[in-house]
Amino acid sequence: MKETSLSKQHWFLIFTLTLLTFVLGTSEFVIVGILTEISSSLHITNAKAGTLVSAFAITFAIATPIVMSATSHFPKRKWMLFLIGSFIVLNALCVISTSYVMLMALRMLTAIVTGVLISLAMTIASEAIPVTKRGVAISFVFGGFTMANVVGVPIGTVIAEWYSWHGTFLLTTLLGVVAFVASFLNLPGKLSQYRSSMKDQFSLLTHPRILMAFFIPSLGFGATYAVFTYLVPILNMMEAPGSSISLILFAYGFISIFSNILAGKIASHNAIGRLRFVFLIQALVLFALYFTTDHFIIGLINIGLMSLMAILLTTSTQLYLIDLAGVYQPKATGLAASLMPVASNVGIAMGSALGGLVYHQGPLMNVTLVGGVVAICASLLTFLSYRLDQKQGTLAS
Repeated sequence: MKETSLSKQHWFLIFTLTLLTFVLGTSEFVIVGILTEISSSLHITNAKAGTLVSAFAITFAIATPIVMSATSHFPKRKWMLFLIGSFIVLNALCVISTSYVMLMALRMLTAIVTGVLISLAMTIASEAIPVTKRGVAISFVFGGFTMANVVGVPIGTVIAEWYSWHGTFLLTTLLGVVAFVASFLNLPGKLSQYRSSMKDQFSLLTHPRILMAFFIPSLGFGATYAVFTYLVPILNMMEAPGSSISLILFAYGFISIFSNILAGKIASHNAIGRLRFVFLIQALVLFALYFTTDHFIIGLINIGLMSLMAILLTTSTQLYLIDLAGVYQPKATGLAASLMPVASNVGIAMGSALGGLVYHQGPLMNVTLVGGVVAICASLLTFLSYRLDQKQGTLAS
């Protein structure tokens, strides 16, 4: 008989994977908050220090699917523990890094380790948890990234301001040790292994249904980041007091915690069917920003709604990609698990670039209209995917 409830062991595993994504998220995102300290310490420009962020994202997006494909047959528990150990070593080396080149190399290697660990965490959360509770498990694991933004990044930034950016990497090193201990104690030993060729793995990426599913979260994140990237200029335009902007950004991150909880609820039943309308609501929220920012309080409420809608897609699209792989290429579910993090990075880059193009061509608030249009595109793609599921009898519920 299939399990339908979460045992204590299941909860320990969920906590462990959530802790891991919190640590990985803190390491990835905190660099933005300490760029000034890094540029000053290494005697480079802020723009050059910013390449540490873009290099991480590019390496993450390119290397993660390749490494996941090449290592699909590795024992997951041992492989994860090795990667967490590597993460600890790489962050410890960042503590003693004295040059831009060395720090860049370490961050790129950390990006590879991070991408593979995130993908493995999602795979295990999907595989080791009862099917009816997978949505809850995945939403918790994604919640680690939310908590990294709300808690980990501010703490890391404060440490850099009080001590130095080396101290921030000491923090991520110590957090890595905690994640290693928790993983050693709680990761299950019996997990699936598939031995297949790289060609078989990458054949998944040529399947039209997988490509379609990949661009759903890309467009969803793109819609949000077309606006979020320029949220500070928008707040300045709304005449928000300078001292309140950091508090507003903290509130934005805090609200996203509830977005993550709702993401698990949406994924619990007919996820893709529900997402069709989630994206339409997201579009309305973004369109509304064009008008509501004329009024400070109403504008802040609208921005809060934008945060609430921002990551409702995560859990559903993560499970959808894994389930589609189960239908079309069962030996590539590990690779499929890596596609959601990659899609989110593609969406963030696309949305930021699109928003920047619009921002420099006309009035700032036009970015909200573009964000709304991108959200409608995400909805249309989701409608098409859902219709194909119904027609072909795959995954529709």
